[in-house]
This record gives sequence, C-alpha cells and structure tokens, in this order.
Amino acid sequence: MSTGAPEQPLLARTLERGRALLPGRAEWDSLRRDPRRDLIAGITVAVVALPLALAFGITSGLGAEAGLVTAVVAGAVAAAFGGSNLQVSGPTGAMTVVLVPIVAQLGASAVLVVGLMAGVLLLFLAWTGAGRWMRYIPLPVVEGFTLGIACVIALQQVPAALGVPGHGEKVVVVAFDAVRTWFSDPHWAEPVIAGLVVAAMLLAVRFRPSWPVSLPAVVVAAVIVSRAHLDVPLIGSIPSGLPVPTVPDVPWASLSSLVLPAVAVAALGALESLLSATVADGMSVGERHDPDKELFGQGLANIAVPFFGGIPATAAIARTAVNVRSGARSRLAAIVHALVLLVVVVALAPLVAGIPLAALAGVLLATSFLMVEVSSVRALLRSTRGDAVVLVLTAVATVAFDLVTAVILGLVVAGFFALQQVARSSRADEETVVLDASGHDAEETALLAEHIVAYRLEGSLFFGAAHSFLLELSEVSDVRVVILRMSRVVSLDATGASVLADTIARLEARNITVLLSGVRSEHQQVLTRLGVYDELAHERHVFATTPDAIEHARAHAQRRQHAPGES
Repeated sequence: MSTGAPEQPLLARTLERGRALLPGRAEWDSLRRDPRRDLIAGITVAVVALPLALAFGITSGLGAEAGLVTAVVAGAVAAAFGGSNLQVSGPTGAMTVVLVPIVAQLGASAVLVVGLMAGVLLLFLAWTGAGRWMRYIPLPVVEGFTLGIACVIALQQVPAALGVPGHGEKVVVVAFDAVRTWFSDPHWAEPVIAGLVVAAMLLAVRFRPSWPVSLPAVVVAAVIVSRAHLDVPLIGSIPSGLPVPTVPDVPWASLSSLVLPAVAVAALGALESLLSATVADGMSVGERHDPDKELFGQGLANIAVPFFGGIPATAAIARTAVNVRSGARSRLAAIVHALVLLVVVVALAPLVAGIPLAALAGVLLATSFLMVEVSSVRALLRSTRGDAVVLVLTAVATVAFDLVTAVILGLVVAGFFALQQVARSSRADEETVVLDASGHDAEETALLAEHIVAYRLEGSLFFGAAHSFLLELSEVSDVRVVILRMSRVVSLDATGASVLADTIARLEARNITVLLSGVRSEHQQVLTRLGVYDELAHERHVFATTPDAIEHARAHAQRRQHAPGES
C-alpha cells in the first residue's frame, strides 16, 4: 500500500508549472531599481538595434518591416516574460541563416507558421525543465557554429554590398556569382558605401567601444545618397505603425515539411537565448537568469510575432551586451528599447525608406566580424586536437549545410573525443594490496609467490573503454587466482559488463579463479543481468572488501597447490 502523498492530477500539475514559469513579484519589483539608467540603456540599445532589425528583416526575405515588427513585439514580450533581467530579444543573424532556405523552398508564409510552431516547442521545453540541459553544449561546438554563422551572414551580404541581385540557398555560390557579375560590370557606389559603414563600425569598436556608431553611419550614408542623387537600391516604403494582427495563413499541404524547420528554429532559439543570458550574467554583478523562464518568454514571443507578420526571434548577444554596458538594471531597459523602435515605426517610416541597402549590408558585414572572438577561437585551436577538430568541423558544416546539421555533427564528434579521453583514463592496474599497515613489499611478494594477482579497475567501464584492458586480463599466465578490485569503477554500462563477463569466462576456462571485491551497489543490477556473476566459479566469489578476497584467494591457492595434478 502506498504511503506517499497522492499524485496531483495532470491539469493541476500543468497549472502549477505554468504559474512557476510566470514572472514573480521579484521580477516586477526590479523595474523600480533605477528607472533612469534603464531608460538611457533602452534608448541606446534601440539605436543599435534599429539598423540590425532592418537588415535582418531584409536578409530573411520578408522585408525590413518584418524585422522592425519582430524587434518591437518579441523585444517587449520576451522582456516581460523571460528569465533574465538584462536580455534583449529580436531578429538575429543566426536565425536568418535558418530562415533563408525556408523562404526559398516554401515561401514567406511558411516562415510565420514555422515561428508559431517553434514558439509552442519552446513552451514545451520550458514546461519540461529542459533549460538546464543547454549548459552541456561543448564550447567548441558553440564557437564553431558562431564562426560558421558569421561567415554565412558575411556571404549573404555580398550581393547587396556590391549592388547586384543575388538569391539562393547556397550562400557560397550566391556570393561567388555576385562577385563575378560585379566584375563584368563594376560600379563603385554600393561597395564604397558598405566599406565606409564597415570601417566606421570597426574603428568605433577599436577606439570608442561605447559609441553606437551603426545608426549614425547608416543615416550619413542615406544623406549622402540623397544629396548626391546616387542611383543605388534603397529599402523603399514600409508601413507606418504595427500591422493589424491576423492569423497566419497555414500551408496545410506542406505542414509536415515544416516540422523539422520548426525544430531547428526552436533549438536555435533556445541555444542562442540561454547562451546570451549566460553572457549577460557574466557581465553583471549578482544577476542569474532562470533558464526555463527564459525559454518560456522566448516561446511566448515567437507565438505572438507571426500574428503581426514578423520572423522568429531569439535573444541577441550583441544587443544584450550593449544593454549591460549601458547600465541596465532590470528588464525595463529591454521594454524601453521595444517602445523606442515602435515610435520609429509609427513616426519615422518615411525616413527609414531612404536608407541604402548597401549601408545595411555594411552593418551586417561589420556585425559578422565582431561576432567572432578571435582570442577564444585561437585558444581552442591550440588547446587539444579534439577541440580544434570540433570547432573547424562545426564551422564548415554550418556554411556548407545548415545550422542543425552542424550542431548535431559537432556534438557527435565532440562526444567521440570525450569518450576517447574517458577510455584512456580508464585502466586496470596490477595492485600491491596489504592486510595491515606494514610490509608492503613482503605482502606483494607473498601474493605473487602464491600465484595470486590483484587488479584495480579504475574509471569508467563502458563501451569505449572495456575492450582496451579487460580482454588483456584473459592473457595473464602463471596465476591461479585473479582478484578484480571494482571499488573505483565510477560508471558501468552493458558493454563493459558483457566484456567483463567474457573475461571472467576465459580466465575460468583456463582454470584461473576470479574473485570480485568492492562492487558498488549501483552496479550490482547491471552485473547480475549481464551474467557476470554466472561466470564466476562460485556464487560466494564476490567480497565486500579486498582483504576478505585475499584471504579467500590464499586458501583457494593452497587447496589448488595440494590437489592432485598440481605442482
């Protein structure tokens, strides 16, 4: 009869979990910490976010207005319901890398449905508490896909920076064709504009890192183009104000084909958001984000955005870093950032229409350069061969295939090197074992003289390590009793137990008795089910301590020595 508390109904557990994910009193009280500093930080972030939102909207294929809407709606919703006080959300370069193939294959309406599905998946991840598992993504994988994304973003901007048309999924091919087209009929206005914006942003980062130079550079470029009457592509007219919310048109015929893209968007949104929140924690004092609440906020943001025609969003590391450096104290700063962008959409849409596409391409080119931490990449390339291989492979796969394939490939290869390292650290040492505090050498000599040897199994006895030393034990000679000390085996899987059983069977077949000592309680079930104990000559050949095993081994060896046929 069960004595525990009765299990809550599913609905009650769901509601309780939902309440735990909603912002609490502490989150709302934090808005009153320092409103003035939050106001300044929010305006500063909006200045940085405006050209990025326009550029990412255009790059995604849905237009500049989609980027602005995403920055406003997702920025406000994720800030209000997320798990970080300092996070700033909106369209990002990494997300556009995932969205471009979707637009090319299925059209713009499919992106809205993918964002909606991804939002639901993020809510599910938050409800199941999956946020804590994101911390186990290896650093070389994170740096590798960041490097790959930076390369993809830069390649995507080549056509706009050169003022030539360019569309397609394979960014390397599109960039190469754009360069070839430009060389066949070179015109210098667009490359000069893009180059000047890139130079301005990189010089500002070098000498005045606190200055938000991207928007002034874009404005100056727009003024020059207008005054000089240069014939270069512009953003063009965008609607003023937020669009009226509408239900996205679901392409039911191809809905099944949107599942994998939605999973990719959700995975990227979770990974980038939690990585950004971790960066924000490290840049601040006393701030710690709640990963599940952050996933919950991002899920709500991605559910809301498609109804306004926006693209899937995630937290933005660059804008979050600007927010922290500008003195933000609470999520009020991110909300102010969204409101400032809303004012731009409502009041300044005609001015935004005059921005040259080449200037936005320059903003994203500079952003792609700044995404890469050269010192971190260099350190990983020099650390171990495994880290270097994982980083390079993930980066190349991101450019050549897609982000999800790259991350999965990086995790698999990182797991291989991790297992290889654990396997190398697992070993079987012939051990000197004494029954008291004196006579180490004498005890060892005595054991060997009596044809008894003790091996200490150490580390992880799993599929990657088992064959490397267990099978070697079956080749020992001139031994009557083998003691396997297992107190230092920290993990044991089915393959390790199976190889151990095979080793015992081989030794016993050669008339070598095997004794086990110090088997941990958590390993007992695996050893029983895999038949390890069945291969022992006697069920009592398992001992709690090594001294007990040695005492039995000596008695057994002496019986063998005086038995008929023994020398």
